[in-house]
Amino acid sequence: MTDFVELKIRSSLDGSAEPSLFFLPDGNGPFPLVVSLHTWSFNRFNLKAQLDYAKKRNFALLLPEFRGPNLNTNPRAREACGSALARQDIADAAEFALKNYPVRPDMVFLLGGSGGAHMGLLAAALRPDLWRAVEVWCPITDVAEWHRYYGSGNGYAPHMEACCGGLPSECPDEYAVRSPIRYLDDLARVRYLSVKHGRYDKSVPYVHTLKLAAALDALKPEAFFFEIFDGGHDSIYVESFALFESICGGRSKKTDRITS
Repeated sequence: MTDFVELKIRSSLDGSAEPSLFFLPDGNGPFPLVVSLHTWSFNRFNLKAQLDYAKKRNFALLLPEFRGPNLNTNPRAREACGSALARQDIADAAEFALKNYPVRPDMVFLLGGSGGAHMGLLAAALRPDLWRAVEVWCPITDVAEWHRYYGSGNGYAPHMEACCGGLPSECPDEYAVRSPIRYLDDLARVRYLSVKHGRYDKSVPYVHTLKLAAALDALKPEAFFFEIFDGGHDSIYVESFALFESICGGRSKKTDRITS
């Protein structure tokens, strides 16, 4: 974990000590902060490679875990996958960094891909005031709809059932409260929201983003952008870091596009 320190941050909901990885650049700061969210099946170590992007731009980087992977092998599965506890863990981690390190409260960015995009939308809806900009790639926006896409017992469906406590027909409210499309009014209050999805995504159909975009656009949010790009289940994180840099007033780097 060279360059990262591991933090244990108390949940403001249940008092548990939740782990995050944190990188702070050299110097006095204050620094912009990117809060980047791990994908569906992984944990806080999933996105360590983003350290290079943060260093290049002199950004602080925070990788919270928010109750672990959304898998039936996770003993805390019911606390993962968009639960109230998981959402609050992300906000608590960002607030901890703001309170204890020289990071800019006006330049806190949120980033996620796939399962991290699902959580990014939920965390954005929970605290739209906290984030200067949010960018997510290939999100799950309706958990029950995604369960129907796989069918019970196939693909990710058993993991959704472990997290939500059963089938969508058995616990529809659990699936609903873990679905970003439920929180359109709150998402409309995010200062800058960008949602991107690959047209050929076979893991999460791009209709998830289309439905969210249509419903959200009707609310006339202040700054909402969406794109269906010619790709698959891709999260091009370096483009997000370039976007955040441009919002900070730096030059957006268009020459370092890679697929993460």
